[in-house]
Amino acid sequence: MSSPKEALEWKDKGNNLLKQHKYDEAIEAYTKAIEIDPNNAIFYSNRAQVQIKLENYGLAIQDCDLAIKLDINFLKAYYRKGVSLMAILNHKQALENFKFILKKLPNDKLTLENYKQCTNYLKRQAFEKAIAGNDDNESIFNKIDYQSIQIEKSWSGPELNITTTTTNTTTTNTTTTTTVGDNNKNKKSDVIVNIEGLDHDYLKYMIKLFKNGGKLPKRHVFAIIAKVYEILKQENTMTEISLLHSQIDFNNDNDDTINNPHGKGKGKGDQIIGGKKLTVVGDTHGQFFDLLNLFDKFGHVTQDHIYLFNGDFVDRGSWSCEVALYLYVLKILYPKSIFINRGNHETNDMNKTYGFTDECEFKYSKKIFEAFNQSFGALPLACLINQTYLCMHGGLFSNDKVTLKDIKSINRFPSNGSSQPPKEGLAMELLWTDPQEINGRSPSKRGIGMQFGPDITERFCLSNKIRKIIRSHEVRMNGIENEQNGRLMTVFSAPNYCDSTGNLGGVIHIEENSNYKKDLDDGQGYKTVEEKNCPWILTTETFEAVPHPDLKPMAYSKGGFGF
Repeated sequence: MSSPKEALEWKDKGNNLLKQHKYDEAIEAYTKAIEIDPNNAIFYSNRAQVQIKLENYGLAIQDCDLAIKLDINFLKAYYRKGVSLMAILNHKQALENFKFILKKLPNDKLTLENYKQCTNYLKRQAFEKAIAGNDDNESIFNKIDYQSIQIEKSWSGPELNITTTTTNTTTTNTTTTTTVGDNNKNKKSDVIVNIEGLDHDYLKYMIKLFKNGGKLPKRHVFAIIAKVYEILKQENTMTEISLLHSQIDFNNDNDDTINNPHGKGKGKGDQIIGGKKLTVVGDTHGQFFDLLNLFDKFGHVTQDHIYLFNGDFVDRGSWSCEVALYLYVLKILYPKSIFINRGNHETNDMNKTYGFTDECEFKYSKKIFEAFNQSFGALPLACLINQTYLCMHGGLFSNDKVTLKDIKSINRFPSNGSSQPPKEGLAMELLWTDPQEINGRSPSKRGIGMQFGPDITERFCLSNKIRKIIRSHEVRMNGIENEQNGRLMTVFSAPNYCDSTGNLGGVIHIEENSNYKKDLDDGQGYKTVEEKNCPWILTTETFEAVPHPDLKPMAYSKGGFGF
């Protein structure tokens, strides 16, 4: 028979595992302690702390509630619940937990800091809501006077000749296209940026500059973001990339080996056809030096080597501006060879909580953050690779009937001009949901979105005639994990995430399968994961973190969460 002493031993073991960043093992140890003694509030609170480290904020809140139920005055549980609520942007409820603590401990430093952050966030939110009614919804990029922005005297790098032209654009459901002589009622004028001098020499100089802690001129930064925004507006909410294949002609819609989501006889749709290799990169989270290492290790962007960055390239790491600008310059130089999906961290509320807002304002300006923020709203939400693999940052949906066409039809440019995703619906789920091991759906361990089981993924793949889901959004200690009976892969590309997790980074490569036999392909390969005669081969590689300057995660955050 187990004893309270044995429960305490499991708790102590959990504490040691937590210190070693062995989070899954720590949870197992605390759970053992709870099974032996379910009436000890400390065990639940300690397990909540591990869930916070794993960013499972919904589960952390559940454990804190159980601890508080056992001990209504257990202040540490209130604190951890408040921190978890802040993490999922529920600052109002978080504030109530911090208020409770301050009644007992009015001078507690950490609680005061979080109380102040919650108060400031709610005040800012109220102010932004109050002025929103006066917003004319005009793009920030239409208001920039580039000639009035002086180049900093310290700048000794290459010059860019930045000019602008005005053109009429028509906003459609998913994209914005340039038009001439159009009578569409949604027609408006947009400023188009032209940049001369942004070439590979500029890119090399910029990388060297960033490695040495330097910054680009604000005029250059505005122009780079504006140009990328123009490019992204031309892309669909679900981009479609098809690599070249010696035995498949994606231009031939009557080829029965191709799954065309537009239907037979409807052409190749909006596919971008080209390249011999595609590399999918998961979360990079402002880890600029690891991003440089990634390209050095796995190859740089070229016409033959396409890259897809699957969201969350900002926040957490303290070089988010550098990562974003690097990817954006690559997007200008190689618009058909690098693609960037939106992640849940390419959003306003997350940026304010996890560091990018403060970093951007410290290094550049509030207006430049606003420009980034608007550009994030134009990022696609998903990518269909080779009509075979669907990539999104988060995961699948609360509705089994969602199709590829539904994803492609999501409107990224609502009439109110908002660049922020809605709090519910397909766009939110593409950014936020997670897989689970058991069948069915369940509430999210994060506290936002939901979780979907292998049966959900299987049905989605079969009904949409695709082989696999590729997503990111969660740390995987080995960088990559095959999940849900092989129907889903998670790729995470920020090694030693936040300088503390100890994980590897991973990437997924997709190339032509040289052993593919077209005459044996009946077009039904999507029905089984183990189908060997697939036109494509997926390989995975991992990489370790590299040294970087001594700057902690979220170094510029004004009382930011988590560190």
